[in-house]
Amino acid sequence: MKRTEAETVGQIITRLLKAENLESKFDEQRVAALWPEVVGQGINRYTVDRFVRAGVLYVTISSAALRNELMLNRSRLVDRINDFIGKKVITDIIIR
Repeated sequence: MKRTEAETVGQIITRLLKAENLESKFDEQRVAALWPEVVGQGINRYTVDRFVRAGVLYVTISSAALRNELMLNRSRLVDRINDFIGKKVITDIIIR
C-alpha cells in the first residue's frame, strides 16, 4: 500500500459528504442548529420550532410582534444566515 499525505478528520468527512451527495443536507441541518447563534438568545427565546426543507428555513415564533419584525427583515436575515455558514444554503425564510 502506498503512503499518501495525511488527511484531517474534517477533510475526510467533507470528502465523504460530497461523495454521497449529502453536503447540502448537512448544511441545511447546520442552519437549523446555528439559529440561536445567528439571531441571538433574545429572539431564540421565542422560537418554538425550526427546520429546513429544500433550501427554505421554516421558523415558528410565539410572539406576534417579533414575527412581524422578522418578516420585515427576512431578506437581511437570509443574507446573515448564509454569511454565517459561508455559502448560499437558504433561499427564503417562512416565519409562522
